[in-house]
Amino acid sequence: MNFQRGKEKEPLEINLVPLIDVMMVILIFLMITTTYSKYTELQINLPTADAERQLERPNEITVLVNAQGQYVVNRSPMTFRSIEQFADELRRAGAALREPIVVISADAASPHQAVIRVMEASRLAGLTQITFTTQSAK
Repeated sequence: MNFQRGKEKEPLEINLVPLIDVMMVILIFLMITTTYSKYTELQINLPTADAERQLERPNEITVLVNAQGQYVVNRSPMTFRSIEQFADELRRAGAALREPIVVISADAASPHQAVIRVMEASRLAGLTQITFTTQSAK
Protein backbone atom coordinates (compact mmCIF):
# COMPACT_ATOMS: atom_id res chain seq x y z
CA MET A 1 0.00 0.00 0.00
CA ASN A 2 1.26 3.39 -0.93
CA PHE A 3 -0.26 6.01 1.34
CA GLN A 4 1.81 8.85 -0.13
CA ARG A 5 0.27 8.73 -3.60
CA GLY A 6 -0.41 12.39 -4.27
CA LYS A 7 2.48 13.80 -2.26
CA GLU A 8 5.52 15.23 -3.96
CA LYS A 9 8.96 14.32 -2.68
CA GLU A 10 10.83 17.09 -0.89
CA PRO A 11 13.96 18.31 -2.71
CA LEU A 12 17.23 17.25 -1.10
CA GLU A 13 19.32 19.98 0.47
CA ILE A 14 22.71 20.10 2.09
CA ASN A 15 22.77 21.47 5.59
CA LEU A 16 25.82 23.76 5.91
CA VAL A 17 25.55 24.44 9.64
CA PRO A 18 27.58 21.36 10.73
CA LEU A 19 30.23 22.16 8.11
CA ILE A 20 30.54 25.72 9.41
CA ASP A 21 30.82 24.41 12.98
CA VAL A 22 33.64 22.05 12.02
CA MET A 23 35.48 24.83 10.15
CA MET A 24 35.19 27.15 13.17
CA VAL A 25 36.66 24.47 15.46
CA ILE A 26 39.57 23.95 13.06
CA LEU A 27 40.17 27.71 12.81
CA ILE A 28 40.15 28.13 16.59
CA PHE A 29 42.53 25.18 16.98
CA LEU A 30 44.97 26.69 14.47
CA MET A 31 44.82 30.12 16.10
CA ILE A 32 45.58 28.69 19.54
CA THR A 33 48.40 26.37 18.47
CA THR A 34 50.21 28.82 16.20
CA THR A 35 53.35 30.29 17.70
CA TYR A 36 54.21 33.84 16.84
CA SER A 37 57.76 35.03 16.61
CA LYS A 38 58.79 37.48 19.28
CA TYR A 39 61.42 39.03 17.04
CA THR A 40 59.52 40.10 13.95
CA GLU A 41 60.73 43.70 13.93
CA LEU A 42 64.27 42.90 12.83
CA GLN A 43 65.79 39.84 11.19
CA ILE A 44 68.33 38.55 13.72
CA ASN A 45 70.25 35.31 14.17
CA LEU A 46 70.94 34.85 17.86
CA PRO A 47 74.33 33.56 18.99
CA THR A 48 74.40 30.02 20.37
CA ALA A 49 75.09 28.99 23.96
CA ASP A 50 74.29 26.13 26.31
CA ALA A 51 72.16 27.65 29.05
CA GLU A 52 68.89 27.04 30.81
CA ARG A 53 65.86 28.63 29.25
CA GLN A 54 64.47 31.53 31.26
CA LEU A 55 60.78 32.25 31.57
CA GLU A 56 59.44 35.53 30.24
CA ARG A 57 59.21 38.19 32.87
CA PRO A 58 56.58 40.93 32.80
CA ASN A 59 59.13 43.59 33.76
CA GLU A 60 61.51 43.27 30.83
CA ILE A 61 62.55 45.86 28.27
CA THR A 62 63.49 44.08 25.06
CA VAL A 63 66.16 45.63 22.88
CA LEU A 64 66.81 44.05 19.48
CA VAL A 65 70.01 44.74 17.54
CA ASN A 66 70.39 43.41 14.00
CA ALA A 67 73.58 42.81 12.01
CA GLN A 68 73.48 46.34 10.56
CA GLY A 69 73.35 47.92 14.03
CA GLN A 70 69.68 48.97 13.90
CA TYR A 71 67.74 49.04 17.18
CA VAL A 72 64.19 48.17 18.28
CA VAL A 73 63.08 48.93 21.85
CA ASN A 74 59.89 47.15 22.95
CA ARG A 75 58.69 46.64 19.37
CA SER A 76 59.25 50.25 18.29
CA PRO A 77 62.16 50.90 15.91
CA MET A 78 64.47 53.76 16.74
CA THR A 79 67.39 55.44 15.08
CA PHE A 80 70.53 55.93 17.12
CA ARG A 81 71.54 59.56 17.52
CA SER A 82 73.32 59.60 20.87
CA ILE A 83 73.76 57.54 24.01
CA GLU A 84 71.72 60.10 25.98
CA GLN A 85 68.78 59.86 23.55
CA PHE A 86 68.96 56.05 23.73
CA ALA A 87 69.02 56.24 27.55
CA ASP A 88 65.92 58.47 27.49
CA GLU A 89 64.15 55.89 25.30
CA LEU A 90 65.07 53.10 27.74
CA ARG A 91 63.96 55.23 30.70
CA ARG A 92 60.62 55.85 28.99
CA ALA A 93 60.19 52.13 28.21
CA GLY A 94 60.86 51.15 31.82
CA ALA A 95 58.95 53.96 33.52
CA ALA A 96 55.87 51.86 34.32
CA LEU A 97 57.82 48.72 35.25
CA ARG A 98 58.94 47.69 38.69
CA GLU A 99 62.65 46.73 38.69
CA PRO A 100 62.96 46.55 34.87
CA ILE A 101 65.37 44.12 33.25
CA VAL A 102 66.99 45.02 29.92
CA VAL A 103 66.99 41.96 27.63
CA ILE A 104 69.41 42.41 24.74
CA SER A 105 68.73 40.24 21.69
CA ALA A 106 71.64 40.96 19.38
CA ASP A 107 72.37 39.26 16.07
CA ALA A 108 75.46 37.05 16.16
CA ALA A 109 76.99 39.25 13.44
CA SER A 110 76.02 42.59 15.00
CA PRO A 111 78.87 44.99 15.75
CA HIS A 112 80.24 44.81 19.27
CA GLN A 113 79.88 48.59 19.49
CA ALA A 114 76.09 48.33 18.97
CA VAL A 115 75.74 46.07 22.03
CA ILE A 116 78.05 48.29 24.09
CA ARG A 117 75.85 51.29 23.22
CA VAL A 118 72.81 49.47 24.64
CA MET A 119 74.73 48.61 27.82
CA GLU A 120 76.01 52.18 28.22
CA ALA A 121 72.54 53.65 27.64
CA SER A 122 71.13 51.22 30.22
CA ARG A 123 73.72 52.39 32.74
CA LEU A 124 72.86 56.05 32.07
CA ALA A 125 69.14 55.27 32.43
CA GLY A 126 69.78 53.65 35.82
CA LEU A 127 68.86 50.17 34.60
CA THR A 128 71.38 47.85 36.21
CA GLN A 129 69.87 44.46 35.41
CA ILE A 130 70.93 43.38 31.91
CA THR A 131 70.69 39.97 30.28
CA PHE A 132 71.29 38.55 26.81
CA THR A 133 69.26 36.09 24.74
CA THR A 134 70.85 33.22 22.87
CA GLN A 135 69.63 30.17 21.04
CA SER A 136 70.40 26.61 22.01
CA ALA A 137 73.29 24.98 20.20
CA LYS A 138 71.42 21.64 20.08
